[in-house]
Amino acid sequence: MDLTSVAAWLFAARHAPATELGQAIELSVAPVFLLVGIGGFLNVISERLARIIDRSSQLYAERDVGDPVIPVARINSELKIYRKRMLLCQRAIECLTLLIMLIAFVVAILFISVIAKMDLKHIVVPAFVVSMICLMTSSFLFMKEVQLAIAQNRRLY
Repeated sequence: MDLTSVAAWLFAARHAPATELGQAIELSVAPVFLLVGIGGFLNVISERLARIIDRSSQLYAERDVGDPVIPVARINSELKIYRKRMLLCQRAIECLTLLIMLIAFVVAILFISVIAKMDLKHIVVPAFVVSMICLMTSSFLFMKEVQLAIAQNRRLY
């Protein structure tokens, strides 16, 4: 993008009719509702991770005691599963964080495309597709973590 196209974009943005600005805001706000759902999902996974960390800390403390109530082999077995669960939660959080950044990027590009009257679908479409892949990946990771938790619970009781 050269200096004249930037100047033209700034001129168009400054002199855009109110209807175009309203349309730009309308287009840009729609994906924001997706961000609200993602925030809830991120909250659930973060809470699960916090509980896993707390329980792991308790088990490490129990194991380090000279005469643990639970056999050390069982503690180590549980800790191994908790490590797997932590990793799954961590990866899901990473995917969701990338998803949030991609959706914010899509919102910004949509807004710019309407104001500047530029066709930026060659940028928006791949970014949105990658964001949906991140959503599917984080959902899959969450499902695997829940399956591990259920299997671990069955073993304990």
